[in-house]
Amino acid sequence: METILSLRNLNKKFGHIHAVNNLSFDIKKGNVYGILGPNGSGKSTTLGIILNVVNKTSGSFNWFNGNLSTHQALKKVGAIIERPNFYPYMTAIQNLKLVCKIKEIPFTKIEEKLKIVNLHERRNSKFKTFSLGMKQRLAIASALLNDPEILILDEPTNGLDPQGIHEIRKIIKDIATNGTTILLASHLLDEVEKVCSHVVVIRNGIKLYAGSVDEITASQGLFELKIDGDFKKLITLLSDFDGIASVKVIDDKIIATLSKEISASEINSFLFKNGLVLSHLIKRKPSLEQQFLTLTNSN
Repeated sequence: METILSLRNLNKKFGHIHAVNNLSFDIKKGNVYGILGPNGSGKSTTLGIILNVVNKTSGSFNWFNGNLSTHQALKKVGAIIERPNFYPYMTAIQNLKLVCKIKEIPFTKIEEKLKIVNLHERRNSKFKTFSLGMKQRLAIASALLNDPEILILDEPTNGLDPQGIHEIRKIIKDIATNGTTILLASHLLDEVEKVCSHVVVIRNGIKLYAGSVDEITASQGLFELKIDGDFKKLITLLSDFDGIASVKVIDDKIIATLSKEISASEINSFLFKNGLVLSHLIKRKPSLEQQFLTLTNSN
């Protein structure tokens, strides 16, 4: 699979702040990648470096297996790393025509891209009449005008209402389905889990994990348990059971994290033999949120 972007030991320092710290990962063609981390973790700085708007301190990055200079490679990139900035008294089409002139690309793609972001019916409306979600969708249309091989988005749903978030996520999925590689930065776990195939988790500029979303959530899973009887005895028995890595209480449930495969019937039978009858037992796959918290709390 073709490598679109490679980062190797990338560093960026702002005085005493080490915003990007020895960061290395690859972006492969045809996937949707999420750079996931809390606000201030170095996500936007990393995107700024690869887009040549922020100077790196050390390390390297290259586009398309190093076959193109950064200047040439960026002609194959579409990016939104700041708030959409269009002329308020110009229509959607007029604004996109201006973008085409600046990028030296023909007007022929404008209508097609407006359809992709569901703005074709509003193509002759002035930008100032658009909602925040519509403005963001117009920005995505603008970034798609050059038919990029990779689309880069920085916090694409930031500030949007639930409907706007849903629309942007659907558009991202549709664009990816057509073969465009996508790299988005987000602090929203839900966003990455629903949209991305791969994730790079960073905190304080340091990479904690890079790989597929499926792999990060593919541990042995966990049990949710409830009991109307002896709560303490249940915790003790679970803590001593081979294959249960940890036991904690969340609200009125006990969460038992597994270190190896254990079936629900196996744990239920064991507890019944020890005099405990459960009122609730569900086996779950751990969410990205749980894995993210484990990573960020243990590193």
